[in-house]
Amino acid sequence: MGFRDYPFVPKDNLDRDPRRFPSHREVLMYLQDFTREFRIDELVRFETEVVRLRFVEGEEKWKIKSKQRSGTEMGLELDEIFDVVVVCNGHFTEPRVAYIPGINEWPGKQIHSHNYRDPEPFRDQVVVLIGNSLSAFDISWEVAGVAKEIHIAARTVMDGTFGKQPAYDNMWLHPMIKDVCEDGSVNFLDGSIVIANIILHCTGYKYHFPFLETNGIVTVDDNRVGPLYKQIFPPALAPRLSFVGLPWKAIPFPMFELQSKWIGGVLSNRFTLPSQEEMMGDVEAFYSSLETFGTPKRYTHCLGDNLVKYNNWLASQCGCPAFKDWRMQMVLVTIKSTLTHLGSYRDEWEAQHLVLQGYEDFIKHTSKQVC
Repeated sequence: MGFRDYPFVPKDNLDRDPRRFPSHREVLMYLQDFTREFRIDELVRFETEVVRLRFVEGEEKWKIKSKQRSGTEMGLELDEIFDVVVVCNGHFTEPRVAYIPGINEWPGKQIHSHNYRDPEPFRDQVVVLIGNSLSAFDISWEVAGVAKEIHIAARTVMDGTFGKQPAYDNMWLHPMIKDVCEDGSVNFLDGSIVIANIILHCTGYKYHFPFLETNGIVTVDDNRVGPLYKQIFPPALAPRLSFVGLPWKAIPFPMFELQSKWIGGVLSNRFTLPSQEEMMGDVEAFYSSLETFGTPKRYTHCLGDNLVKYNNWLASQCGCPAFKDWRMQMVLVTIKSTLTHLGSYRDEWEAQHLVLQGYEDFIKHTSKQVC
């Protein structure tokens, strides 16, 4: 998951978790090491909220209002003008919850995975979990250890089999929820019914830019941010506006790095974007392909099977080598292990040879210019 020229290995003698799946603390320490190494923290204005970001047509400038959130200058507002803006605010903050008919009368509790911390609040409860992706897998396994029952509502399952799960005494798979009632019942599309205490939404997040004003040039429609050329540049505002980190089901840090390299190269005139018309044509062709394959609009930014193709395309634009085979093998091994050994994949991971291969690859190139 590390950056190409900064591997995810300890840089000191501090006691760090040696497992292949690092904790939040380990990731934070890695990022702190990275910022110190390249003195990035000197360029960051911490505890500052961007309240308003407005594009002024004619002037071709961005007017930005920000507010200090802590310290002696807490509450202080600052108005500034910039030529270029890169939006990197992430998309794991604004929960996206499922629409459930009757939910206003349902007496139970609801929670989104964004607010999940540990399974203890679910002890001895009957839980309905909505979702069938990685966060749903991890949370369902933890909750099953303490809950009375856990019922997972999913649009599809890998083997197409709903019903009781053989590996658990208290877990069932169902199709999606049809509706809920004021007596506490949750009704599924297959006709099954459970009386539940909690509905847990593992349903992803919404793209949310309350600060961004582009006079309607960039919009968010059914969780599609667009129009964007290659998930980054709005054709009508390129290169004065770009986005980093919108795609999901991706390898985040390496993708962030390549997107940033491409944006930086464009802004420094080392790389050239196509014309506005060509970029818009590419966006329309991409949207058309999604429609042809029946892909919902809300999946516009889902890379999934296309993550290798997308990252290697970015690498080619930046003059970087394509991803090494060991990185892609590691992704595939991780996905397979997650699905087949849900409760133990973190500790019974059988791909140490890929880690060693990656570290040897880094050592081999440390004396060269790393892209």
